[in-house]
Amino acid sequence: MTAQDRINAYWTGRAPSYDEYVQRPERFAADQQAWSAIWERALPPGPLDVLDVGTGTGQAAMVLAGLGHRVTGIDLSEGMLEQARRHAAALDNGPVIRHGDAVSPAFPAASFDAVTSRYVMWTLREPEIAAANWVRLLRPGGTVAVVDSTWFPNGLDNASEHFADFYDSQVQAALPLATAASIEQTAAVLEQAGLKDVTVTPLRSIYELDRQFGVAPNHEHQLQFLITGRS
Repeated sequence: MTAQDRINAYWTGRAPSYDEYVQRPERFAADQQAWSAIWERALPPGPLDVLDVGTGTGQAAMVLAGLGHRVTGIDLSEGMLEQARRHAAALDNGPVIRHGDAVSPAFPAASFDAVTSRYVMWTLREPEIAAANWVRLLRPGGTVAVVDSTWFPNGLDNASEHFADFYDSQVQAALPLATAASIEQTAAVLEQAGLKDVTVTPLRSIYELDRQFGVAPNHEHQLQFLITGRS
């Protein structure tokens, strides 16, 4: 089993509980409002053709589609894809959800106006190759916009069930950003891919929602960031 196979298996097992957490009714409306504002600021006025890589349960893809963009979401975890397709089917003009690799998306060059991701950079193998491939997919003046944080600066010490069984030493060795101590390491990957005007924006609205409603089990309350760049 490859490192990517282990990652896929972990997220397929997590998919139902992860989706339930994302869809919590007491926070859902506030999240939709906050993330809509974040993505609206991150991207030029639409409608745009957007590729959401590592789409997971489709949270970002759904918000982006709700903003009027034409969204395609890809992921390698079948469990996550099942959840994302269920949500997409319930939305008029919902995102198209496809099986696909965030590192090497199988689309022709210049297919999209924007490439997005949420909570994907830390668990990417070969992030430099991934970012270069995203740039290849952009039309002139296109945007890459990713959201992430420094989740495990002291190592992948996560007490969630079976995490260490899948994110073992083989997997950890394949993920250069998993233990990043600064979000600037993620920004540097986008700059090295040739993106211009790379900007890091702290997401204080999400930090406040996490303070109000609590964070996911076995996670710390910490600041998340939006990193954007233009082709």
